[in-house]
Amino acid sequence: MNGRKVAVVTGSGSGVGAATVLLFAQRGYDVVVNWSRSEREAQDSAAACRAAGADVLVQQADVADDAQCRALVAAAVGRWGRLDALVNNAAVSLFGAAAKWDALDPQAFHQVMGVNTVGAFQMVRAALSHLKETGGSIVNVSSIAGTLGIGSSAPYVASKGALNALTLYLARALAPQVRVNAVCPGLVTSRWFARGMGEAAADKVREGYEADVPLGRSCTPEDVAEAIVWLADGARTTTGELLALDGGMHLGRVARR
Repeated sequence: MNGRKVAVVTGSGSGVGAATVLLFAQRGYDVVVNWSRSEREAQDSAAACRAAGADVLVQQADVADDAQCRALVAAAVGRWGRLDALVNNAAVSLFGAAAKWDALDPQAFHQVMGVNTVGAFQMVRAALSHLKETGGSIVNVSSIAGTLGIGSSAPYVASKGALNALTLYLARALAPQVRVNAVCPGLVTSRWFARGMGEAAADKVREGYEADVPLGRSCTPEDVAEAIVWLADGARTTTGELLALDGGMHLGRVARR
C-alpha cells in the first residue's frame, strides 16, 4: 500500500473542488482530479497539485452514472492501492425564481437530484470498502440551502436537504470505521455562481448577502476547502456534522451598530 494518503474529490476542475484538491496536495496527499465537462480546467487543477508535490490522476466521470463512479474509485485504488478521503463535491443547479418553482421541467429536477444526491450515494458505495481499510472519511459538500430552504432553485434546495439527511444516516451506519460529515456553505464567490446568474445579478446578490449576514462576508472556494480538509484529515472525533459556512446567515439578519 502506498505510504502517502489519497483523496478523491469529485468535480475538482474548478471552484471549491479545485481549491480542495490543491489543499489536499499541499497537505501531503496524492489526489484524483475528477471532471465531467471541462478537461482543460481539470488539467490546470492537476498541474497545480503536481507543483505542490502530489502524484495526480486526472479522471473523467459523471457521478450520476453508477458505473462511472465505480470506475473512478477503481482507478484511484489501482494507482495507489488505498483511499483515505472522499469528497463529494460535484454538483449542478438551476437558477430560477421561487415563485415559478412549479414551472420546472420534472426531468431537470431528476438531473439535479441525480448528481447532487444520488451521485454522492453512489460514490460512497463504490469507495466504502477502501475507506474502511484505512479508517478514512467522507465529506459531502452541501449547502445552507438544504437547512434553510433558500437557494437557486427548488431542485437544488431539495437535493442539498436530502444530502444533509444522507450525511447523518451514513455517519451512524458507517461508524466507527468511517467518519461522515458535510459542509454547508452560504454564498460562495465562485465563477459557477457568476455564470449561473450573470455577472451583474451575481454582484447584486453578493452585496445584499454581505450586508445582511452577521460576519459581513461571503465564502471563497478556499474558505470551504479549509473546512473540508479539516473535517477529512483533522477532526478525528467529529462525525455527523453539518458545518455551516455561511457568515452567520442561519442566525438571521443582524442589525449592525
